[in-house]
Amino acid sequence: MTYAEAYRESLDSPETFWGKAAEAIDWNKKWDLVLDSFNPPFYRWFQGGKLNTCYNAVDRHVERGRGDQDAIIYDSPVTDTVRKLTYRELQHRVSQTAGMLVDLGVKKGDTVLVYMPMIPEAAISMLACARIGAVHSVVFGGFAPRELAVRIDDAKPDVILTASCGIEVKKVIPYKPLLDEAIEIASYKPTKCVIYQRPMAKAEMKAGRDFDWEEIEAAAKPAECVTVEATDPLYILYTSGTTGKPKGVVRDNGGHAVALMWSMKHIYNINPGDVYWAASDVGWVVGHSYIVYAPLFIGATTILFEGKPVGTPDPGAFWRVISEHKVKALFTAPTAIRAIKREDPKGLFLEKYDLSQFETLFLAGERLDPDTYFWGTDLLKKPVIDHWWQTETAWAIAGNFRGLEFFPTKPGSATMPMPGYNIKILDPTTAQELGPNQNGVITVKLPLPPANLPTLWNDDKRFVESYMSPFPGYYLTGDGGYMDEDGYVFVMGRIDDVINVAGHRLSTGGMEEVLARHPDVAECAVVGVADNLKGQVPVGFIVLKAGVTKPKDDIVNEVIQMVRSDIGAVASFKKAVVVNRLPKTRSGKVLRGTMRKIADKEEYSVPSTIDDPVTLDEIGSALKTIGYAE
Repeated sequence: MTYAEAYRESLDSPETFWGKAAEAIDWNKKWDLVLDSFNPPFYRWFQGGKLNTCYNAVDRHVERGRGDQDAIIYDSPVTDTVRKLTYRELQHRVSQTAGMLVDLGVKKGDTVLVYMPMIPEAAISMLACARIGAVHSVVFGGFAPRELAVRIDDAKPDVILTASCGIEVKKVIPYKPLLDEAIEIASYKPTKCVIYQRPMAKAEMKAGRDFDWEEIEAAAKPAECVTVEATDPLYILYTSGTTGKPKGVVRDNGGHAVALMWSMKHIYNINPGDVYWAASDVGWVVGHSYIVYAPLFIGATTILFEGKPVGTPDPGAFWRVISEHKVKALFTAPTAIRAIKREDPKGLFLEKYDLSQFETLFLAGERLDPDTYFWGTDLLKKPVIDHWWQTETAWAIAGNFRGLEFFPTKPGSATMPMPGYNIKILDPTTAQELGPNQNGVITVKLPLPPANLPTLWNDDKRFVESYMSPFPGYYLTGDGGYMDEDGYVFVMGRIDDVINVAGHRLSTGGMEEVLARHPDVAECAVVGVADNLKGQVPVGFIVLKAGVTKPKDDIVNEVIQMVRSDIGAVASFKKAVVVNRLPKTRSGKVLRGTMRKIADKEEYSVPSTIDDPVTLDEIGSALKTIGYAE
């Protein structure tokens, strides 16, 4: 089937397209309806169907002869550990952990909060919940107590699974004090906490509430898979950076399994037995979809990596993992590649490793600037594919295909809409559909395909208000961009990243593209700051590559001139500053909104998702040198 045939069928007859895709999943009972569209915008996929997600990810592979194949490779340079779990070993650990949860009183439909570092027990926790029909809510390990408390209050788990510590490069982060403080702050009080003790830090236990993981797992009776409805919730994942009451994205069991299974073959070209690596964290949607569930659905081997692209121990860390474990495809964020590029701009560390089995680098999580695309392509001599998706969608909205039909790349574009995603570019004021190459709000005409959020946790009203009400009949992605005459999708950034300079709507993403082309720039960000005359003006922040000796003022003048030449004087791009690092979330997103507030002298709170709060002080100091901030 060609892309055009698949895409057309997915829009004209979604029941036919996704019904065929669903045959790749094992069902306890087939569905009554592929698509239940009786109560829009609350669409439901595979209504009446029954299955178990854990069975599809683990047990069926053991039953069909893959028990001795590696399911998970745990690679931890921060502890100098490589450990492998076969599908049979994973089945044993998951069924024991599920039995442990049953012994703690967890039953189908209950919520379990998972607050874990990147160790095998994180994936085991998720699969164990799915095995007994419990709903897991994974919170990034080391998350701030107040934000963790907010999620406890919303998800209301009686049981929390955690570890004694996480490791950030060489720094040990004890989790138990953070968890204790969060429970103290929270209105809802979990009654049981299970702690996996790591040798780097021993957690102090609270009698009557805290349990030693290894002890109670060993004593548990293995639990069998519990059948659930396709429309039952599998997990809750809170969108990063939320304040106040967070948005708990709900994922169902049936549509999630079908869409992710389809994606592994057709997007990533991963088959049973292949080795696949998503270099992310289980706290983010990438970790849910492509570290844990999708690779296991198809019977591949998934890499669980506890480390960083640089510093654990050097910029060759990713190349070492790919070479050592014979990885076929890597999925990571552009910021990881930019970090490697900054430390090793000539790619010398790559020369140590054999990447002959490696086929594709997939990037997502933020916009892939053309300069990073070209650097990665030239270095690896392999396809570099940008694809665009969100926490809410669970898989790509737009991208290219390694297992369906590969399209010529257009740098700066996420390529084509995925089957099931009827992308429309709308005028933000009139809601009229725009033509080729016209910038607007990116929306998806309903219904959304399987695996997309059916609602928010216990908050249908907010689901409608946040995503469906702004443009009735369409899902609001919150991103802006355009489609060109060939149907390629160009995502230029969040709607908030479009600034108004003297009445001209300009994309900061377009300006970042220009800055990134400078040979000395490793990464960059552009934000709009308040201006009495023009309303807003852009300010650039640039991080230089390692070893650059040219005067910073010369580089700043050069990038200013580049923007003037490429975009024009209308952009009013007159100020840029060199910084050591950009402030980012742990998932790699640049905190542009916080940077803008610093420049505008507005009050701001340090986001709980920030990787290193010190970077905000550096931004403030840099802005003072060019007349902004206090």
